[in-house]
Amino acid sequence: MLEAARPPAPESERASSAVSSGARSARKKKRGLFHRTGIIPPAIGVAAVLVAIVYLVSYLSSSNGAGAASMFGAIDGLGHSGSVAALEQERMTIIEMDSAAQTLTVDAKPATASMVQQQTSQTQTEETGGTAVDAAPPPADPTAAEQDAKNMLSSYGWNDTTQWTCLYNLWERESGWNVYAENPYSGAYGIPQSLPADKMAMFGSDYLTNPVTQIKWGLYYINGTYGSPCNAWQNEVDYGYY
Repeated sequence: MLEAARPPAPESERASSAVSSGARSARKKKRGLFHRTGIIPPAIGVAAVLVAIVYLVSYLSSSNGAGAASMFGAIDGLGHSGSVAALEQERMTIIEMDSAAQTLTVDAKPATASMVQQQTSQTQTEETGGTAVDAAPPPADPTAAEQDAKNMLSSYGWNDTTQWTCLYNLWERESGWNVYAENPYSGAYGIPQSLPADKMAMFGSDYLTNPVTQIKWGLYYINGTYGSPCNAWQNEVDYGYY
């Protein structure tokens, strides 16, 4: 059985239904827009706070309140100050090294001058009774010392040819025939390298400066210990001393 046809809804009812449907659609769109853009307002707020903090810090960091530009200038200046400090430190290091180099001394410097000056001063004091005055010792003369030694060989009955060669080699190695030669480690002194030096005083009180006095003692020692210069030289070659 066919249903009776429904009469059309009044115009006002259709309009009301359309308005209600449009309102619901608008609310949905607003809610969707809020969900999609809900992060923007908080982000804007955080950005505003950061800007305010940066401005405040830059203002307080500046000595004249000029803002961020002064702060950046101050930071840049710190780098330059660090460079200047490093250069200054390097300059002071160089100055200290130069000062230290000027105070260096040679460890192997002969100590003979002080011994000779001490004896010279003592002699002058005894002779004059006045204040001692340091005087430079006479220059060493190895050539003259060699000739004196060669002339003395015959006094011990030694051959002045063969024994002279051995004696020359011996004292050339020990002292270079230098009357002021002193071993900085042992204290051995003079042409024959007497140890200690005052052993030579038996032939004269001028044993520190007189080569003849030293040679006399040296030949006396060689004769009593080795019998001849060649025997003494052989001991020097074998053991490094005589």
